[in-house]
Amino acid sequence: MPRSFPEGVCSRLSEHLEFLYGPTRARGVLERLIVRLKGFVRGEGVRPRPSLSERTSILITYGDQVSEPGAPPLHTLGDVLEETVSGLITDVHILPFFPYSSDDGFSVIDYEAVDPKLGDWSDIHRLTGRFGLMADLVINHVSAQSPWFQGFLRGEPGFSDFFITVEEGTDLSNVVRPRALPLLTPVKTNRGEKLVWTTFSSDQIDLNYANPEVLLRMIDVLLFYVRQGVTLIRLDAVAFLWKRIGSACVHCEETHRIVKLMRGVLDAVAPDVLLITETNVPHGENIGYFGSGTDEAQLVYQFPLPPLVVDAFQRGDATSLSRWAATLAPPPGNATFFNFLASHDGIGLRPLKGLLEPAHVEAMVERTVAHGGCVSFWRDSDGIQSAYELNISFFDALSDPRGCEPIDLQVRKFLTAQAIMVSLAGVPGIYFHSLFGSRSWLRGVEERGENRAINREKLTKKRLLDELHDVDSLRAKVFGGYRKLLETRNSCAAFSPHAPQRVLAISPHVFAVLRGGADQPSILCLHNVSGEGVLVRLDRDIAERFNSPLVDLLRGEGSPESESEVGFVPLCPYGTVWLTEASA
Repeated sequence: MPRSFPEGVCSRLSEHLEFLYGPTRARGVLERLIVRLKGFVRGEGVRPRPSLSERTSILITYGDQVSEPGAPPLHTLGDVLEETVSGLITDVHILPFFPYSSDDGFSVIDYEAVDPKLGDWSDIHRLTGRFGLMADLVINHVSAQSPWFQGFLRGEPGFSDFFITVEEGTDLSNVVRPRALPLLTPVKTNRGEKLVWTTFSSDQIDLNYANPEVLLRMIDVLLFYVRQGVTLIRLDAVAFLWKRIGSACVHCEETHRIVKLMRGVLDAVAPDVLLITETNVPHGENIGYFGSGTDEAQLVYQFPLPPLVVDAFQRGDATSLSRWAATLAPPPGNATFFNFLASHDGIGLRPLKGLLEPAHVEAMVERTVAHGGCVSFWRDSDGIQSAYELNISFFDALSDPRGCEPIDLQVRKFLTAQAIMVSLAGVPGIYFHSLFGSRSWLRGVEERGENRAINREKLTKKRLLDELHDVDSLRAKVFGGYRKLLETRNSCAAFSPHAPQRVLAISPHVFAVLRGGADQPSILCLHNVSGEGVLVRLDRDIAERFNSPLVDLLRGEGSPESESEVGFVPLCPYGTVWLTEASA
């Protein structure tokens, strides 16, 4: 192997392959894998990504999020981001930008092409020259229109075992389902009708990783993305990767081994490229994808955070949020959390299992509908219907668009929710529509007949920039406030993804977190989730941690304490204060 490969890489890859395929098959697979790694060369001009730090933040967006006449959407997106977030955001997650047939990109036809409606690889390379790039490796399934599946239907030898076929009548009752759609889909092949495994939809055909050819082909795709300058690889829906009849077919040890194998591949040829796993499951299952902290994903999504924050603001009570956050152990090794509140999908409720009382979950569902949103339901194996996702913009989840609450108060409430996410240990992931203050797109639901469309509106460049230049617009108010949050985070080492955090039980109305360790100035982040003013009393051990007058980093003013009120901090309704020593 090349001298630059870390010691022990070959033996670790061999170990994982033997677990998956047995010693005999593994030897041949390993040889072919090593050939790929020896021949790997990154694209010209590709820059290694810097280590994660307090400056790291990731913007989540579609490739056609903004448009202008006569220009490829990816080109326009690059221009808009350069004008608005250059120096503020370090990385951009462009949701699947490949040719696709459904699910807004997550039913991929060709993994190695850019959708011509968006642009081409030169537009992607232009973006990677300005930002780090996260791309999706849609690893569980392909489009029914993909050449791979079409080859399977025609009986081409190379694809005959690429997908999972199941005999009619097979007992699959133990399989964990993320959807209420049929698990098996009948298709006509040149060998007759077959039942193929379709975890998510009839247009998304699950790949058969028990066939090592599938694994090698996906590693080819992984390496191709790295050559193109991708520096974060999001493993979409990875929890369902390996199927074993009779099991739950989720979080199989074989799935973890595949993640470890991909981590080993990247460690060998591009150790700066990071893996992030997307597993919308309860927290205890989710963090399993950290592995030892050095052998699986460097980041995992923090799925309980969005619904717990919504619950806190809707009830004006941060108790459940604080209790959960206080239990979070620092991730092992060099791993960290990917914190987010909104994304292209809805606000998932399944991660709340064991964290929130059913009555509070039901109240969230009712409030979402009252605020003009939608709720997606599924039926379990017993036929019981349950809500699994709230579909609404995060802004409207907190504030009723038909209510009479002053807009400045709504903005303050929204920004305080975002401040909670930005202040926590980990890397913040910020959805485009949150950064730029979008409300629910009700017309999109009507036009597309899909609940998730409510948070997927596409904008023209002119409309977006015109609104941002209008200081009285909602977008300008939200973006201005968000900019201040990120500028503050970017300048304080206490917000490093790996810096210590301590969640404090100060008041039911306040989410409080202390950031920083012995080698950096501490920051006390106080967030009022209620519509009432709160006077926070600091415990003696917290007050004594600070040796000089306090300053609110978000306002640059001295704290409003007087000598007779030392240890007390007033918070206005839905107010945020980030306090540190004035001399820091």
